[in-house]
Order: sequence, then structure tokens, then C-alpha cells
Amino acid sequence: MAKLLVLTLLGLGLALFRDHRSSYQTRLNAFREVDPVELPNCNLVKGIEAGSEDLEILPNGLAFISSGLKYPGLKSFEPDKPGKILLMDLNEEDPTVLELRITGSKFDLSSFNPHGISTFTDEDDTVYLLVVNHPDLKSTVELFKFQEEEKSLLHLKTIRHKLLPNVNDIVAMGPEHFYSTNDRYFVDPYLKSWELYLGLAWSYVVYYSPNDIRMVADQFDFANGINISPDSKYVYVAESLAHKIHVYEKHANWTLTPLKVLRIQNIVSEQPKVTVVYAENGTLLQGSAAASVYKGKLLIGTVFHKALYCEL
Repeated sequence: MAKLLVLTLLGLGLALFRDHRSSYQTRLNAFREVDPVELPNCNLVKGIEAGSEDLEILPNGLAFISSGLKYPGLKSFEPDKPGKILLMDLNEEDPTVLELRITGSKFDLSSFNPHGISTFTDEDDTVYLLVVNHPDLKSTVELFKFQEEEKSLLHLKTIRHKLLPNVNDIVAMGPEHFYSTNDRYFVDPYLKSWELYLGLAWSYVVYYSPNDIRMVADQFDFANGINISPDSKYVYVAESLAHKIHVYEKHANWTLTPLKVLRIQNIVSEQPKVTVVYAENGTLLQGSAAASVYKGKLLIGTVFHKALYCEL
């Protein structure tokens, strides 16, 4: 019935648009507001010019960074180049990045468009990297095995499913087990724009395994970042346009029980606003999207711009 309602509303056309134009503009401005933030002892990371949308730091200080995201409505400084996964060693005195070579005969590098990423370390210390990919603006999840000595990623599998139509972020529970956010309900670009315009809280969270995929949380107004507590007991979901963080208890059967909702004016790590960070040398970092800390060192990534490395 709710889905039928939106089709009825779409038929109202320009009359509805005029009535709600100011509301629609307010929602768009949630992505455009600028909050200046100053951080001392910070410098831009050399070698990152086209975004560092998501990042993941291993316990040993190695950081994976997704770069080169092409996303409707967002600027791209390298529109004609495929995306890439970068590696950074935060144990180095002056850390730099290198591009990880991707191997695997069935993987199409030319359409690689990485978004959210997450790692899982197996009992034998094998590191798996799960990457949200948008080839031709569709959604897949790519499974890689990290080969540290070769500084490469071996592509193992591409995951597609009808419950993964608009994947934004991911948190790995195993090599092929994860929770993910879908930031929109509709797949069609026209219907997506109306979904945003009408403020429909229809995006959702999915649990995936090879034998079980199901929706575990829903009714989000643009579900964005997702993460898990260090003890793996709680799952956190960022609802960007509502400026909320949802806290869930994770159960043994992978279901989620809502515990609390945190209202946050500016979710720095999940992009409800375009945050501008001033580095020590006066340069700017635009559109911060993710941040993580390792032994007194802060790494900040952006949707389409550069990355910042800080000594705390």
C-alpha cells in the first residue's frame, strides 16, 4: 500500500513539486552545508587526489583506502579513470600510499567504482577485503584476498542480489558474511529522485551470507555508514538525512534489535554535510566521509577530494 501511495503522488507532477520545492531544497542542502573545522598537526596525504571515500585500518597499522568513486550528483576529479584501492602503512614516519594491484581473470578493472569497504581477518590470519562496487552505477560486493608480500588483491567473487540494489556501506562478519546498507529503495534514477524529494524513509539494512540474505532493519531516510563495536555485540547505522546514529544489538542468528537512537548535528564519518577541514598548512579538505584512529594517528577520508593524516 505504501509503494502504491508513492506512485499516486508521482502523478501529481508539477503541482506537488511547487508545493514542496522549499522542503526538497532543504533536504539537498543537508549535503551542501559547510562546517569549518581546524585540526593541528595535519597534512594532506600525497598521492590521493580523487577521493578516499572509505578507509579501514588493520590492527597492524595497514590502512586500506577506496578512491575514485563516481556517484550521481557528486563531483569526480578523475571521471574517465577507474577507481582503485590504496594501501598506507601508518607505522611509517611519513606514510605514503601505493595502489594495490588487482588480480583475477574474471574481474573487470575498467568499471571498478569502489564505495564502502570492510575487512575480515580469518583464524589463519588471512585478510579478506570486501568492497562495495558500482560498475555502470549498479551495485555489487567484491570479495578480495589481500596478498601482503605482493601488495595485491586477488579477486575471489562477485556478489549480486535483488536485496542489494543500492549498496552504500558494508561491515564484514566473515569472508562471505556481512551487513550492508542500501541508501535508496528504488533502482530507477527517476524514482530515486522522487524518493529523496518526498522524504521517503524506505532504505534498509541487509544481512548476507551465501545461504541466507534478509532485511534486518528498515525505515531509514538514506541509510549510509554501518559499523560494528569492537566486541561484535552492537551494530551502528548512520541515517544521514535524519542526522541520526542507530544502535542495534546483534544476536547469534544475525537479527538486530534496536536499542537507542543518537541525534547528531554533524556525523563527520558519514557525510550528512560537506565538512571542510583546515590542515595545519592552511589547505582544505572537502567533503569528509570517514575517519579512523591508530596509535595516536588520525586518518580522514573524503568522498571525492583528498585525505588528511594527523598526529594527535
